[in-house]
Amino acid sequence: MTNKPKEQRVEVLIDVQNLYHSARNLHQAKVNFQEVLKGAIAGRKFIRAFAYVVKTKTGEEKPFFDALSNFGIEMRVKDLQEFYDGQKKADWDVGIVVDAIRTAPGVDVIVLCSGDGDFIPLVEYLKNQGKRVEVVAFGKTTSSGLKEVADEFTDIGLDTRKNLIKIKA
Repeated sequence: MTNKPKEQRVEVLIDVQNLYHSARNLHQAKVNFQEVLKGAIAGRKFIRAFAYVVKTKTGEEKPFFDALSNFGIEMRVKDLQEFYDGQKKADWDVGIVVDAIRTAPGVDVIVLCSGDGDFIPLVEYLKNQGKRVEVVAFGKTTSSGLKEVADEFTDIGLDTRKNLIKIKA
């Protein structure tokens, strides 16, 4: 990462499911969200961060949610939908888009922590509004189109010692 202007006001939007599944599938590890947040802010003015998370019936994710809150990340929580055929769904894409558009006037930079190509129109819109949009995700699972439209792409998979936490066997 290059040196960033310290006066830039930064907001970080974290698509937790996207990063979680990439970390598990690529590295059999968990994401160190504290380090990812620190890297995304990069010494600039931290305005706010949102983590988009899914709550299950068992509530086993509560310690994880508490940890994110302790890092100064605001939680956006959605219940996991379970369908009669056994399928499970929890999609935060629209929520992330709405928050990004709603909060963009108060910041200079939006850091999107997701590799989901569905966010390409959002990145294009924010850039047209004069915002700098940086994408932070795993290079191997990030849409090439998303990498192209972002002002900057950071591959958190390149520094696994810092950005990942090994899962205890």
